Amino acid sequence: MEKLYFIAISPPRKIIDEVRIFKEDFAQQYNNPKALKNEAHITLLPPFSRNTESESDITKAFRKIDTGIVPFEIVLDGFGSFPNPKHPVIFVKPETNSALEDLHLRVQHQFNFNKRSFNPHVTVGYRDLSFENYLKAWEIYKNKAYKTKFIVDKIILFRHDGKWIPIDEKTINLF
Repeated sequence: MEKLYFIAISPPRKIIDEVRIFKEDFAQQYNNPKALKNEAHITLLPPFSRNTESESDITKAFRKIDTGIVPFEIVLDGFGSFPNPKHPVIFVKPETNSALEDLHLRVQHQFNFNKRSFNPHVTVGYRDLSFENYLKAWEIYKNKAYKTKFIVDKIILFRHDGKWIPIDEKTINLF
């Protein structure tokens, strides 16, 4: 049986809960209930499909990712968007961060089948967000203040079982 997998950074529960408030606003004000489907995260490797018989190979590859780096801070500051008319997205923006870029390259080195550009973000509104509602929401969110920070000290491998569940995690640690 095929399942979807992806690798991400999850912020602390406090930030997940803060971002959920924005997602609830999108569900209620902008007819975007799918905003509530996933918890806040920064994707390092987008979803990919594999047979569940390969799951041990996926977890072995995940365990081989070189995370021998110093835990680092991510600052989330304000909102950004991808104004694609067919699939618009509004997100919380992380500040540019070379350690995050390096971690992404380390993940991509191990999982080299998915070479896409890296645009780190914490998704708020997407999927069933119409372009018309995107434009309305963007008028509000483009100047909305939100700033927080957290330390990245692990990465997580998720599997989709009706919802995304963590199946493995790997600590980021220089030693």
